[in-house]
Amino acid sequence: MLKFGYFAMLAFTVLGSFWLEIILKVGVLRRIKRAMLAILPTATIFLIWDFYAVNSKHWFFDREQVVGILGPAGIPIEEFLFFIVVPLAALMTIEAVRRVKPHWSYGDER
Repeated sequence: MLKFGYFAMLAFTVLGSFWLEIILKVGVLRRIKRAMLAILPTATIFLIWDFYAVNSKHWFFDREQVVGILGPAGIPIEEFLFFIVVPLAALMTIEAVRRVKPHWSYGDER
């Protein structure tokens, strides 16, 4: 079961926020190209950082806690998914707040 811990965290992230897409109709998944244009450049930078950190022995991915499917540069698939799922969840949360609080405007966060 330890092997699925990272996937469990991703599943809880999906369950905790993706319902906003259905119930509040936040529209993030309808505009997936736009979301990916925002997410992928940053995800790429973090994945390069992961690669550097692992190769420099700054940190590692415990083979006991990942399923063993490795992507480019030997980074576990869970890490790739993390950099997609978490930002999508954040976008859905932001859009849900805007849906529930339409009187809030940009710059009115003080």
